[in-house]
Amino acid sequence: MSTMDLISQAEAYIREHFAHNSDGHDAEHSLRVYRNAMAIASEEECDMEVVALASLLHDADDKKLFDTKGNSNARQFLSSHGVPEDKCERIIEVINGVSYSSNKDSIPSTIEGKIVQDADRLDAIGAVGIARTFMYGGSHGRSIEDTREHFEEKLLLIKDKMNTAAAKKIASVRHEYLLSFLEELEVELS
Repeated sequence: MSTMDLISQAEAYIREHFAHNSDGHDAEHSLRVYRNAMAIASEEECDMEVVALASLLHDADDKKLFDTKGNSNARQFLSSHGVPEDKCERIIEVINGVSYSSNKDSIPSTIEGKIVQDADRLDAIGAVGIARTFMYGGSHGRSIEDTREHFEEKLLLIKDKMNTAAAKKIASVRHEYLLSFLEELEVELS
């Protein structure tokens, strides 16, 4: 199977896998992470197939969404599509380095891991990040004020945790947008 066919199959899998999710960890999130990752990867020396598949499948076993062990959803997809075991393990290693809550201060050891971690974190800030934060908060019964705390706990820290030069540039712009949003939110809440 060609790389493009495999990526198309992964996109279709993700659309089906997240068909009923609307808390900000949906298929569109995975597709944005994929697009972010490919843009960053275009400026780096890396295995583009590993970046593409890891970015698309990075939430396939997210513990907030699925009760799976050992990345079983991602592994099943990869093995059923003929991805060699050594490449599968590299992809799983990248996936396991993405989650902010599990890897807050960890820097992935590979450039592919750094790219996908950056791509996922970029989707947590800026206008889309704000929208996703309130989608998640609302789906979990949190008030605006409770959800606002997530900005301090995570979102405002992300800019300084980027690994690649391309992601740092994007994060800087999105961080400024977060700050201006929070200023206005404080005015309106008071």
